[in-house]
Amino acid sequence: MLQKVVVLALPGVTPFEFGVICEVFGVDRTDTGGPAFTFSIATADPGPVRTSLGYEMFIESNLEAAADADLIAVPAHSLEKVDERYLDVIRAAESRGAWVLSVCTGAFTLAQAGILDGRKATTHWMHANTLAESFPGVEVDPDVLFVEDRHVVTSAGTAAGIDAALHIVRRELGAAAANVIARRMVVPPQRDGGQSQYIEAPVKAECADSFASVTEWMLENLSENLSVDQLARRALMSSRTFARRFRADMGTTPAAWLNRQRIIRAQQLLEQTDDSLELIAQAAGFGTASVMRHHFVKVLQVSPLAYRRTFGLGLAS
Repeated sequence: MLQKVVVLALPGVTPFEFGVICEVFGVDRTDTGGPAFTFSIATADPGPVRTSLGYEMFIESNLEAAADADLIAVPAHSLEKVDERYLDVIRAAESRGAWVLSVCTGAFTLAQAGILDGRKATTHWMHANTLAESFPGVEVDPDVLFVEDRHVVTSAGTAAGIDAALHIVRRELGAAAANVIARRMVVPPQRDGGQSQYIEAPVKAECADSFASVTEWMLENLSENLSVDQLARRALMSSRTFARRFRADMGTTPAAWLNRQRIIRAQQLLEQTDDSLELIAQAAGFGTASVMRHHFVKVLQVSPLAYRRTFGLGLAS
């Protein structure tokens, strides 16, 4: 059960990412049905801790506060070698099966502790290449908001930390608890962790040439009924070989990849147009609004209409 949460205040901590963790776990929302956490802030040497903006925070608790925490959170901080005492706390938490969460460049601290070796992880897209080059044992995905791999959650920059923190609440305490926090924070109750941080085209840049052309064609023809047999013919492969190699290169099945791109297309249309749900469903390849709603609720846990209310152009009017 997620109850005790400790956020580590490292030198050079960035105020926003630090504040995100404090906002999700440190505010008492029991009066509106929210969960109750035992929350504390810890640092290696109690006293003033300088932030990335130059001002200081006074932290009273030392790292002993983290010894039995159910969640250790590491916000972004300056990219310098980290005091071994912080790394020991993180290693101990991972070893006992506690949750470990990083926001933005906090992932570098988790990597220095060695707990990301053999795990999938992410960080802010500007730092993803550096993380991958500095720690080759980490499988870095620069294109997602957050990643959970065996109770270790790494997230991208700024608001993605909110998504990651709410994800942990949802996993441990259920959707209702996460929704109470999200409602009080006035943020969406859930953004899919696999949603891209920054999208110009949702095709992986590193995918093999044999799939770059076919996935580009898939994106151009999302409204069509695309079968594996049809896609395999375009790739000049047998259906079985295509499905096997697509999964190996892209990390998912053709159907799942296609479905994800259709959701992304529908999200873009819901955000940027006032087209009807039926028209958007047809343009994205879902066929009907009811089918689109099924996939939205299954993947995003929100209906297309609710998504539009949150992110659509109507907010600006």
